[in-house]
This record gives sequence, structure tokens and C-alpha cells, in this order.
Amino acid sequence: MSFGDPNNPYSQQPPQGQPGYPQQAPQGVPPQYGYPQQPPVGMPPQQPYGAYPPAGMPGMPAGMPGAGMPPLAHWGLRVGALLLDGLITVAPMYALGLIDLAMSDDPATAGPGVFFTIGVLYTIGMSIFQLYKEGSTGQTIGKKALGISLRRAVDGSVLGFGMAFVRRLAHFLDSVACYLGWLWPLWDEKKQTFADKVCGTVVVKVPKN
Repeated sequence: MSFGDPNNPYSQQPPQGQPGYPQQAPQGVPPQYGYPQQPPVGMPPQQPYGAYPPAGMPGMPAGMPGAGMPPLAHWGLRVGALLLDGLITVAPMYALGLIDLAMSDDPATAGPGVFFTIGVLYTIGMSIFQLYKEGSTGQTIGKKALGISLRRAVDGSVLGFGMAFVRRLAHFLDSVACYLGWLWPLWDEKKQTFADKVCGTVVVKVPKN
């Protein structure tokens, strides 16, 4: 028998599909188990089970906060935090002012006294402290107590002191239109005030510490 004789079983090439021989999937046939699979052209890569899709992935609502961010805080929580912050920041100033009035000989003509001056300095210092905390951690004292946080809508990061200050000034827009901006989160898709829209921010729910 010759080596190339087709009748010679020892001269035959091993058939396709035997172990140990690299193979390629036939053209036009989807790859089977064992072949590295690639997603079709134009389709995003498949995410692991339970993982958040990346920001901007097709199918996500346009303009929504970044993927994986906590849920948006509802209007009631935001109002509660605002009232609590106002009470902490301003109430001591008025309480100290009442002490001045009580100690004066004629409350009707009494001017600002020492206690009221201390109260004014406290209010200024507390306002700066609250702004710093909001910019660096996303939370004022009121926001922390109610479990909400101020974040950038695009990536969920904190604003920093400068941008938090700009947003505080932008609340003027919420008040100038008959305070409509303060109510806007009630029906807005991203629950934003006008100041939030200008500064690109959202308020989200976070665990209470």
C-alpha cells in the first residue's frame, strides 16, 4: 500500500472536528460553544447579570441621571431638609435677639444688642459651614438627617464648594417666577428645581448614617 492510497486507513487525514485540532466556524454559521462570541455590529456589549448598564446606553431615558445612581428624592424630603436647615441656621439668631429685647428698658425702641450680634455671627458661620458640607459631601445637616444628597446629574459626584455656592445663588430663579421653581420637582421627570437644571444637579436618596 502506498502512503497516499485512499484505501489505506493509515494514510487518511483525521476528520474535521476531532479533539486537538483547531477549527474555525464555517462562514455564515453562528459560533457554537467553545468559539469566542462577539456581539453583533451596533449592539452594546452584554453586561453581567445584575449589573447597571453604563450611562448613555441605548434604552435608557434621555437626560436621566447616570446609571447606577440612587433613586431621586421626592419633593417632601427636599422641603423637610430645607426647613430643618433653616431652623438650625436662623432660629438661634432670633432667639438671641429676643433675649436682647427682654433685657432692654424699652423693647419698642431697643436696637440690636450683644446677643443679637452674636446670633448674626452664628448665622453667617453656620451658613458657610452648611455650604461647605453640601459641596464636599452632598449633604447639609438637614439633608443628612433625612437621607438625601445633592449630586451632579451626569456622574453622581459631589459639587464642591464653588459650584454649591453658585447653585445657592441660582435659587433666585426658583423664587423670581412666583416661587414656581421651588414647586417644579413635583412634576418634573428628574425632580429638579430651576436652579438644579441650570447647575446640572439632582437630589438623590442615600442611606442615613
